Amino acid sequence: MLETVDTTRARTSRLRTPPPAWLLVALACAGQFLVVLDVSVVNVALPSMRADLGMSASGLQWVVNAYAIAFAGFMLLGGRAGDLFGRKRMFLTGLTLFTLASLAGGLAQEDWQLLLARAVQGLGAAVLAPATLTIVTSAVPEGAARARAIATWTAVGAGGGAAGGLVGGVLVDLMSWRWVLLINVPVGVLVLAVSLRSLAESRAGDGRRLDLPGALLVTAGLATLAYGISQTEAEGWTASATLVPLAAGLALVGLFLAVEARTAAPLMPLGLFRRRAVSAANAAMFVNGSAMFSMWFFMTLYAQNALGYTPLEAGLALVPSSLAIVFGSKIAPRVMRVAGARAAATLGTLVAAAGFGWQSTMRADGDYVTGIMLPGILMMLGGGLASTPLAALATSGAAPGEAGLVSGLVNTSRTMGGSLGLAVLSTLAAARTAGRHTPEALTEGYALAFRTGTAVLLVGTALTLLWLPRKISGD
Repeated sequence: MLETVDTTRARTSRLRTPPPAWLLVALACAGQFLVVLDVSVVNVALPSMRADLGMSASGLQWVVNAYAIAFAGFMLLGGRAGDLFGRKRMFLTGLTLFTLASLAGGLAQEDWQLLLARAVQGLGAAVLAPATLTIVTSAVPEGAARARAIATWTAVGAGGGAAGGLVGGVLVDLMSWRWVLLINVPVGVLVLAVSLRSLAESRAGDGRRLDLPGALLVTAGLATLAYGISQTEAEGWTASATLVPLAAGLALVGLFLAVEARTAAPLMPLGLFRRRAVSAANAAMFVNGSAMFSMWFFMTLYAQNALGYTPLEAGLALVPSSLAIVFGSKIAPRVMRVAGARAAATLGTLVAAAGFGWQSTMRADGDYVTGIMLPGILMMLGGGLASTPLAALATSGAAPGEAGLVSGLVNTSRTMGGSLGLAVLSTLAAARTAGRHTPEALTEGYALAFRTGTAVLLVGTALTLLWLPRKISGD
């Protein structure tokens, strides 16, 4: 009998042996890769979607924005849900929702079905993404090892955004646009199966309820603002069709802040922003994201509409940029050790601004090396170099009960800035084009978008230099 009890205890001990940290980091990175991939993978598929489903030009913009706005608006709710109900549970819930929505989008027969599926994908991503970073920071102790793990998470996420053009081009050319969504299904099922067995549950909940009104207000406010910005192209800035949604969006965001200041369990505790590292890093994420998010959108359009590349050729043209952002993310910890987190973030933002400035000199008859490859490398190298120290600064010193919330803020700031930035830059580009569809006219619009992005990143450079702390807390 005693032997049986000992055998049972030994088996239980083996079952409770925690999985290696590298496996947890790998699972978190796989989830983050899918989330970021779907921000950009649809870009090269937009013309095929429009032809197949009879979508309007404005409808195409919302294929991107429906995902990004739902993603940004519910990110904080997803982060808080992970703290309260368990990071593993939210990781699995978000991944399941994301996978099912990908299946629905790939099978869509009407434009509204596709847009609804993209919004639900964004909701799933909002639940999933904060859990991925929290799993990484929980699996690896704070210090140099965590900086390397965050760098890997950043590199994989950045690689997902960078790979979107190539993956989308291959799938559209060889199969159909539907596979840019359906490809998520087998990958999602595989990650779910491994995660069920490997991830351990962790939480820091205190029984407080989720702030659903806050999540709905910030999402509605962001969506309404983006819609109002998009209206300026056709209606102008002074038309009621523009001013009403802009005013309504600002009012909803203001109401969100008022609710957060008064509720007992706020979605976004405003007190967090009294910490210099949190407020400065998230502000830098917002500003940088408003320019960087649109890079892939305009580069793929420039390659196809101005230079005449096929979707696959456009994806292949951006491979060097994809490698550059991964390289930048991986070397960031070394730069941080030598120069400090603030210097690394400032240098990265400045390098990205130089790439944007170079890209703004594009021509309709430009060559690949100087028109796409070299400026693309600079933009993405800088973006990868800046993202790791900003994420590390924003999450440093977070209390266990706030880990998911602070992780969610990082992704929210970047994606919210990106959503509004894409709306603004797309509107500026379309206004410059003025309905002309020649390669020269389209190039003028894209160049204006990159010039504006250069100015935004220079503001981001000043922001990181003047406001960010020099080092990560505890260094």
